[in-house]
Amino acid sequence: MAKKTNKQYLEDWSTFRENISKATPIDLNETATEKLKRVTQLEKDTEKWFKYYFPNFYYAEPMPFHIKATKRIISNPEFYEIRAWSRELSKSGRTMMETLYLAMTGKKKNVLMVSSTYDNAERLLLPYKAILEKNNRLINDYGVQESIGQWEAGEFVTKKGVAFRALGAGQSPRGTRKDEVRPDTILIDDIDTDEECRNPERIKQKVKWIEEALIPTRSISNPLLIIVCGNVIAKYCCVTELAKRADKFDIINIRDKNGKSTWPTKNTEEMIDRALKNISFNAAQKEYFNNPIAEGDTFKEINYGKCPPMKQCEEILVYADPSTSNKDKGKSGSASTKAVGIIGFCKGKYYVYRVWIDIASNATFVNWLFEAYQVLHENKIDVKRIYIENNTLQDPFYEQVILPLVYKTSEQKGYFISINPDSRKKPDKFYRIEGTLEPIHRMGNLIFNEELKNETNMSRMEDQWLGVSSNSKTMDGPDMIEGGVWIIQDRRVKKRTTYVVCKRVSHKY
Repeated sequence: MAKKTNKQYLEDWSTFRENISKATPIDLNETATEKLKRVTQLEKDTEKWFKYYFPNFYYAEPMPFHIKATKRIISNPEFYEIRAWSRELSKSGRTMMETLYLAMTGKKKNVLMVSSTYDNAERLLLPYKAILEKNNRLINDYGVQESIGQWEAGEFVTKKGVAFRALGAGQSPRGTRKDEVRPDTILIDDIDTDEECRNPERIKQKVKWIEEALIPTRSISNPLLIIVCGNVIAKYCCVTELAKRADKFDIINIRDKNGKSTWPTKNTEEMIDRALKNISFNAAQKEYFNNPIAEGDTFKEINYGKCPPMKQCEEILVYADPSTSNKDKGKSGSASTKAVGIIGFCKGKYYVYRVWIDIASNATFVNWLFEAYQVLHENKIDVKRIYIENNTLQDPFYEQVILPLVYKTSEQKGYFISINPDSRKKPDKFYRIEGTLEPIHRMGNLIFNEELKNETNMSRMEDQWLGVSSNSKTMDGPDMIEGGVWIIQDRRVKKRTTYVVCKRVSHKY
């Protein structure tokens, strides 16, 4: 995509300003008494205030997490909140409405907008400036805001004395006092960059600047509001470090722990699916689920190759991981990934023929089991072995949820599939994967079906495979492979083990 020219940016900016003006018509026949009554009523209900003054921003009904967040900010003049809300959940938009509410009602007087660079901070502050210039309803109810001589893109002061200033990370915050008022609101937005997150020392220095230079610009005797808007884009980033001292670390993903949209009045399931299908699993986890998956330190590549016909395999089975159990559901703040795979062993090599992997419902997971059964049937596999992880945490889930769904689906399809629960007591997930799979992968003896290399499920598997590390939270696909390979290894060991029964002989001397 070609970069926009200055002329195009100017045209877009003019359009934005005009849209603000057109979206905020006023009643010219309203009396002063009527206006005072209306404004007083609006100020008592922030959601109604937002909806009236910002109709082009407030076009979808808010969710409870939006409303709770605003109540925290409005009712606590001294507060420190981190908003790790997914893209498309309006963290910057709602913060802007809250800040302007506090400014218009006289509760805050000096606002700093801070970002990774000065240019970014200025860009984030420009909508505030445009709204104060062109929002007819704010102007009608609170007076003309634009002042003479103090009205630049990166720094402006309203006629009533509310100051706004852009500041890039690392810049000197000196001179941010307006008359006798030190900064009483600090907005930190998009403070992290991918490049800086690769260097922990740069993150450390930026956090140090925020805590030792930026925040101390405050007044001790005047309450300070700090709102940090940014996703967790790395395991170690400014957002994660600042959250250690915040009053509230609010993590909201694009989907909840049950895999449903957290803002369905704005983002439907179809819309989310459309957005996520064009990016990798890892990118989606970082941008929409606050779950950055760093490059793994176990597998540097995935071995694709041609799989032999299933009938030639010495062992072939289906292995399934039904994450999560009843006890740990939602523990990580997002739904776990379910996984099913067809794994075979032939002439010293393990082959991954097919995988199903996604954040899915239990019914979908069970349907995958039947699909895997059909694949074995189509490939003329006489004994169809299906194993499902069923450790002590998952046993109630398996018995109470999965098996009833298997029985129900069997009735619908007219045939039954036999499932073997894998009740092996498993050690830590990462060490299991590393111990079982790394040696055979390193020797080139773990092959993924090259015919499905670009298929969606296999792509998800590849993303998780390359992200395997001791710190990773998303390894359900590799964990499923480990389970299947371990079962095959265990079966082969048992086959090779023979017992010789000797007849007792009595010797006479």
